[in-house]
Amino acid sequence: MAGVRSPDTASILSHSPSSRPSTFTGGRGPAYTLDTFSSQDFIVKDFIETLTDGAIPARRSGTASTRQAFDPKPLIRTFEHTLARLHTLSEDLETRESELSGSVRRAETQHNSNIKSREQELERAIDGFHRLERTLDGDGDTGGNAAMHIGERLEELDRQRQRAQDAKFVLQCWLEVSERGDLSALDDVRRMGGGEGKVRCALIARQLLNISQRLDPVTNGTPQTNDVHLSKGVDGNHDDTDLPNGGFRSKARGGHQPREIIEKFLEMLEKDLLKSFDDFYRRQNFDGMRECAVALRDFSDGSSVISLFVNQHQFFIDRAQLVTEDLATDTEAWDRLADPDTEPPGVEPSLQSLIDEVKVVCQEESFIIKRAFPFHEEVLARFLQRVFQQSIQQKLEIVLNKADSVSSLAFLRSLQASRSYIAALVEDLKAHGLTEHPEPASSVTAAVLDQQLDELFVPYFTGSSYIEREKRNLGELFEGLLFKYQIYHSRRRKMQPSSYLGQLAARGNEYISNAREAYTKRLDTADLPARQKAMLLRIAGLHERDHAGAGGQKEIDVTDEDGKLSLPFTKRMLKWLAEGVGRGLELAGGGNETPREVRELLHLLVANVGEIYLETALDAMGDAAAVAEGAKTTEPDLNYLFWLKGAISVLHLTLTTIRMLLLPLAASNLSIRRDLEKYTTTFTDRAESKIDLILHRTLDASLAWSTRLLSQQRKTDFRPRDDTNLQLDHLQTTTCAALCAFLSRVHSSASASLLGSGSGLEAFSLELAIGLRSLLLQHFKSFPVSLTGALVVSKDITNLEVLTEIAGLFVISPEALRERLRGFGAVGGLVGMERGELRGFVVRREDAGSVGVQAALSVL
Repeated sequence: MAGVRSPDTASILSHSPSSRPSTFTGGRGPAYTLDTFSSQDFIVKDFIETLTDGAIPARRSGTASTRQAFDPKPLIRTFEHTLARLHTLSEDLETRESELSGSVRRAETQHNSNIKSREQELERAIDGFHRLERTLDGDGDTGGNAAMHIGERLEELDRQRQRAQDAKFVLQCWLEVSERGDLSALDDVRRMGGGEGKVRCALIARQLLNISQRLDPVTNGTPQTNDVHLSKGVDGNHDDTDLPNGGFRSKARGGHQPREIIEKFLEMLEKDLLKSFDDFYRRQNFDGMRECAVALRDFSDGSSVISLFVNQHQFFIDRAQLVTEDLATDTEAWDRLADPDTEPPGVEPSLQSLIDEVKVVCQEESFIIKRAFPFHEEVLARFLQRVFQQSIQQKLEIVLNKADSVSSLAFLRSLQASRSYIAALVEDLKAHGLTEHPEPASSVTAAVLDQQLDELFVPYFTGSSYIEREKRNLGELFEGLLFKYQIYHSRRRKMQPSSYLGQLAARGNEYISNAREAYTKRLDTADLPARQKAMLLRIAGLHERDHAGAGGQKEIDVTDEDGKLSLPFTKRMLKWLAEGVGRGLELAGGGNETPREVRELLHLLVANVGEIYLETALDAMGDAAAVAEGAKTTEPDLNYLFWLKGAISVLHLTLTTIRMLLLPLAASNLSIRRDLEKYTTTFTDRAESKIDLILHRTLDASLAWSTRLLSQQRKTDFRPRDDTNLQLDHLQTTTCAALCAFLSRVHSSASASLLGSGSGLEAFSLELAIGLRSLLLQHFKSFPVSLTGALVVSKDITNLEVLTEIAGLFVISPEALRERLRGFGAVGGLVGMERGELRGFVVRREDAGSVGVQAALSVL
């Protein structure tokens, strides 16, 4: 602003501003500095207005004539003064700027000089490091090897010095304890040395004890002659005085026993260390715990400190008060556990809660054990043993005892669920790693966990105890399910049958004869739990009142349905068996005993499903077939064939279970595998032979009744009177119609029982057709046939669909007959017949004596 001049005031600005008086008060302009212009609130317009307002005095009011004219001089003087002041400030600012610029240049020069100096120092340090490195890497007695040898020698000397000092201190302590009965020097080390001092104190005390044992005359076999006289206090008692601050001093008079003094000192030291360890544990001072643990390692290999840590753990204290707590009272869960037809509910809730808590506690405590014990694997092993052998084992026994009081199946399912859940706990702990976290657990810890898991369940798998429980459980379930079935077939032997299954069942078996008595006696035993008794009654289809009636020798109501084979029953029994096999594999782990256990279960399966269930039904069907075979006056009842398909399905399911489930599990033992295959083959042959016997008796019965129907053929059926008005629709004889109807019923029964059994239906039909063919061939040789009757014969044979070619021998003309006989053997219906057999049919023609027929016979 100093360089801005108004044209109107040029002459005025040429004069010095100080030579003109100011119009402001005091004769000078407004005061301002550089700070006035450096403020953020500075505005040029406001600054000019301030100057102007200060230069012009306030105008007086009045008329226009009295007002003074405008006087510019105050403004000129104010602006002149301001311009002069601004010029002065500008010069001051330039001076300050020059000074600051010079300071900056000097500072930059000094900074660059410092940087160069530091770079030179760094280079010298790096060069010195490289020279040292090259010196250490040099060969010979100089350089690195020399430094290493010197270091080793210094370390050896330091060790020798330390051993010498330790030996000196041990001798000093020995002299004190042997001469004065005093261990004050050693006790000072204990009190003043901290954790390391306590460790050193324990080591020295052990050395003193070894010295005393070697020098003790009693230990060496020399009798002790000097009695120990402990110094007495003022009260006359033996004085085993403690040093200040918990020190220990034992004095003797007339003789000393250093060994006893040292042992007491060690005992006191151990208690002191255990107390310190406990205090550190409560304060979670892991470093202090570790120092105490190291010192206590020499006391019984650290068993005392390990026991202290484990026994005082809050988990065992809290759980010890809950050992006898009641189990879950969920009746529905226990009922599901005892019901073989429902899925088990899983592990018992209180045991599950305990195992979940054990998982968390072990993971948390392993962190403390790792930090507090240098020998952490031993401590962790003891901790895990205590957890499994006390907490888990006690709860497991309570759960299994409760399950055993419910039923055998409840016990087995609880055993399986418990072991599965505890095994999952073991695997989770291994994967977590515990003291090795986040790495997997060490081999030692993994072996401890596996051992604890095995020891928990050893009592339940000793010898054959487990498989005997499985057999008893399955036996009870099978007997319950087949109870009414056995009662039904037992009664069929004593009364007139009302259906095929009870027809003259003369051959009973030893399993059925005493079924009701054995089963009801078992239900009446006092050892049978109430829930198991109710479950067995339900499976048997009985009520409590029925059981009470059975006990009173009241007859149990059974129906024909109770005596029939049922595929749902078979599937239930096989499902129970499969559950038992799967449970055994999971619990036993597929060990060496598995083939023997499979043998027991296979024998149980064959005895119940095979012999009691399947073969009993086959025997009943065989007896019914024998009755049908012996029928003389009435058509044989073949309804039993409708149930043969069920028997074949039961056999198929049983054999599939044996071959797919049981036999592969015995593969590890070849001798047992061969025995089981032989046993299965014997059972299969026995069942198939009974099925074959039923089918053969059915064939014999069918052919016997067919023979009886054919015997009812009249002699005149094929020689009708010439005046008889025959219609093609009514040419079939009554005998043929009856035989066709009977054979249709046989075919329907056979198809219902053998359809889907492979070639069984085809073989049965073929045997029946061959037998019927023989009967018909013989039958048509016995009746004379007229020319009109030949149509009747042709109709009968066509309906039977067995020997359609035979009909042609009665119907065709003599010339055609000669051509037909000449081509003997080329026609399907005549294949396999002897020539003499064909003559027997031709001679039954009414015109057999004619020249044309005799000429045809000459061909034969």
